[in-house]
Amino acid sequence: MSKKKIVVAFSGGLDTSYTVMRLANEGNEVYAACANTGGFSEEQLKKNEENAYRLGAKGYVTLDVTQEYYEKSLKYMIFGNVLRNNCYPISVSSERIFQAIAIARYAREIGADAIAHGSTGAGNDQIRFDMTFLVMAPGVEIITLTRDQTLTRQEEVDYLNEHGFSADFTKLKYSYNVGIWGTSICGGELLDPTQGLPEEAYLKHVTAAEQSCLLKIQFEKGEIVGVNGEAFDNPVKAIQKIEQIGASYAIGRDCNVGDTIIGIKGRVGFEAAAPKLIIEAHRLLEKSTLSKWQQYWKDQVANWYGMFLHESQYLEPVMPDIEAMLTSSQRHVTGTSILRLRPYGFDTVGIDSPNDLTRSKLGEYGETQTGWTADEAKGFIKVTSTPLRVYYGIHKDEKR
Repeated sequence: MSKKKIVVAFSGGLDTSYTVMRLANEGNEVYAACANTGGFSEEQLKKNEENAYRLGAKGYVTLDVTQEYYEKSLKYMIFGNVLRNNCYPISVSSERIFQAIAIARYAREIGADAIAHGSTGAGNDQIRFDMTFLVMAPGVEIITLTRDQTLTRQEEVDYLNEHGFSADFTKLKYSYNVGIWGTSICGGELLDPTQGLPEEAYLKHVTAAEQSCLLKIQFEKGEIVGVNGEAFDNPVKAIQKIEQIGASYAIGRDCNVGDTIIGIKGRVGFEAAAPKLIIEAHRLLEKSTLSKWQQYWKDQVANWYGMFLHESQYLEPVMPDIEAMLTSSQRHVTGTSILRLRPYGFDTVGIDSPNDLTRSKLGEYGETQTGWTADEAKGFIKVTSTPLRVYYGIHKDEKR
């Protein structure tokens, strides 16, 4: 069998470590590529590089696509207030797409014959990686040893140990995927639908000195430009700041049950302080700055946007069209949202915006009106009731 130039999507975990070593031992020219969407620390990235060479890789590269991820996805998820099942910020789902795009781009740049990843055959990630590679790197072979050989965790550990690579790949009770848009948690009590996650399952805990505090998030045309009076010219930095503040109150914990791409139900826990706070702050500002129908239609397309992201359809041609609509809807979403944080939760307080539609001089809800008279109000109500009066005038037996 001819030897190949192979790029391995390398996370540093067991499956991708096995893949690098196995393919290298078979004489292939292996390049380990770690696509970072904000979930790896500098220490972790350095360790990944060291381990990649120990496993036999000819080359290693970190592909930092955090900024690209924000510009091409996160920004629109904030514009759309996207939460899957009104619960889960689409974190890992969307991150995988941009990791796959970065890997495919790198594979094309170095002229790779194949791309390998460590997904199993029982999850969504295999679809996200494969579909992206098929479109972005046509003609490049896709190799998935863990999936194709139905390898067990122990088989992979034994192979690594036998070939001189000793690392702690002990199966933990929980597995974590950490990214800029939240941390997903799988395993443990989540396998029992009657249970939730205990305190020790979460990575972030209450450390805030104050029992409560105000969080002020400033938006300009839907994008974050300030946090508690501190200006940010890069929304990624602002997101990280909000995460730091919200995580100290252990905000953003929840569990989600949803439909996987492969057709089964899946249950995942998560902690996502920044997404939860940002989306609710953004939604609060939109309530006062968008018209009724802007909010309605934006919600419809945003739901589809989140669904397409989750189900590996980011490259569907309709996505830029949805993004254009979401962007247009943000032209007046400027101002500051105020939230009150407390341990494990938060409340919305109010907004301050030059585009606040509640400040209309035509009337103040429940108080006074200057834009119409009492007689005009009665006439409006009578005309509005016409369809109902017509219907129930004929169908008197149906009156409720």
